[in-house]
Amino acid sequence: MGGVNRTRSGGPVGANLVAVRSHNAALVLDLLRTAGAPGISRLELAERTGLTPQAVSKITARLRDEGFAAEAGRRASTGGKPRTVLRLVPEAGHAVGVHLDRDEVRAVLVDLDGTVVGQRRGPLDLGAGAEAVLGALAGVVEELVAEVLGGNGLADAGSLLGVGVALPGPLDHTRGVLHRVTGFPEWEGFALRDALTGRLGVPVVVDKDTNAAALGLSVAGEGGSFAYLHLGTGLGAGLVIGGQVHRGARTGAGEFGHQVLQLDGPACGCGNRGCVEVLCLSAVGRGEVGEAARVLGVGAGNLVGLLDIDLVLLGGRTVAAAPDAYVRGVADVLDARARREGVPGGTVPVRVAPGGERLVAEGAAQLLLAPLFGRSDA
Repeated sequence: MGGVNRTRSGGPVGANLVAVRSHNAALVLDLLRTAGAPGISRLELAERTGLTPQAVSKITARLRDEGFAAEAGRRASTGGKPRTVLRLVPEAGHAVGVHLDRDEVRAVLVDLDGTVVGQRRGPLDLGAGAEAVLGALAGVVEELVAEVLGGNGLADAGSLLGVGVALPGPLDHTRGVLHRVTGFPEWEGFALRDALTGRLGVPVVVDKDTNAAALGLSVAGEGGSFAYLHLGTGLGAGLVIGGQVHRGARTGAGEFGHQVLQLDGPACGCGNRGCVEVLCLSAVGRGEVGEAARVLGVGAGNLVGLLDIDLVLLGGRTVAAAPDAYVRGVADVLDARARREGVPGGTVPVRVAPGGERLVAEGAAQLLLAPLFGRSDA
């Protein structure tokens, strides 16, 4: 199979077919979003997408009718009359992103630009049973939407596109069904997406917390191939390979915390012994941050050696408590490995992921938004 066709300006080529107009609309919406407040003309849209001016006019007319696009003024032309430029209307659509952690729930409401316009959080016990957890999640989401968008319930909030929920894996994101969440085997086989869709009355997408974070980072401009390592109440990885979130054939990629480093090590909640997660969190519990960072670095080194990625990003509440120590500890291990192996170009850089404590929740919102702008890996 060949690669994605490109226009002279380097953008993806649109298709002038009614059957794929949603694809073409996504291309146009993405360019409108990228252009920001100054806007972009229809002629520029046609040039960058490879669509005909007539196709662009039809798409933009529909987007304006639906409230997603508006005029942003006029721009001087090299010949003829000034061109009308169009811009995205960020407030025309919203998505809720939820980070469902083992002990708390955090929700954000974002507009089409990805700007957070409201947020809420509350305590949670993931082991309290489905009814209690769903009730707590629904309560936080409903209160957030009512506070910002008004209306009588989520279905009455006209600009709400849906809810994205991110939580610890493993799980099947295509069906929204949980597998055996480490430490919470009672959730195995639970159809979380369907249960929430029925309860909230709006579309729901479910994915692992690490995948959501990785998607959010990629949408925000983090390029190339990278690993996002999330160390909080557990440990996992979100992988972006060639600009796309990598979930694997069975959506199980990124179970980073359960690679075994010590065959006779302490028992892990997953059933194995000596996993990166149990070794790392045990060190954290003893107050040995340097040792926790070293263990995390060894695991990261295995990942770098296996996938040859460009960058390692660290996040999660445990990292946030001592970011410099974790960056330094992981980087030291990767530096030593690169020197030992004589890797061309030197070591893989290590940084704290931007976004702070809202990173996973904002990424969860992108599970709804990214497809609107042509991200097929959401």
